Amino acid sequence: MKKNDVLKLLDDKKISYRFEEHPAVYTMEEMHALHLDGDKSIAKNLFLRDDKKRNYYLVSIGGDDPADLKSLQEILGSRRLSFASENDLKKLLKLKKGSVTPLGLLNDSSCTVQYFADMRFHDHLIGVHPMENTATVWLKTEDLMDLLKEHGSPVSYVQIHKIL
Repeated sequence: MKKNDVLKLLDDKKISYRFEEHPAVYTMEEMHALHLDGDKSIAKNLFLRDDKKRNYYLVSIGGDDPADLKSLQEILGSRRLSFASENDLKKLLKLKKGSVTPLGLLNDSSCTVQYFADMRFHDHLIGVHPMENTATVWLKTEDLMDLLKEHGSPVSYVQIHKIL
């Protein structure tokens, strides 16, 4: 699935969203420098794996929140966490470095990657890349969760931002 496929799927499912193209970004600092409307609702997305490479996680946290893997390990109840490799990202989610997005779970045909969204996004908009880091799409987090559940991906909300 590519960017245009995601937009078509959102349209077909009658999911309301806002879409904005922009220069490629690889960090939250670059993202903030664009001064996009809705900047505070843009998620930092972490693609993680446990130390045995048995479990993979995609975690959406606030854009300014630290990526504290030790705390996330406790919150998720997992073994020691590290960032998954570019090869794992490409193999499991068909994404490139810098384009990590929960929408990439739609490319996970085996539905093995678990998705966790910070509770800060519950009942709010979330801004994520639509498979490419040259655009951002904002949609209701509940619509995103429903779309991923319908696909078969395991999804949950977790309390992260007040703990980290």
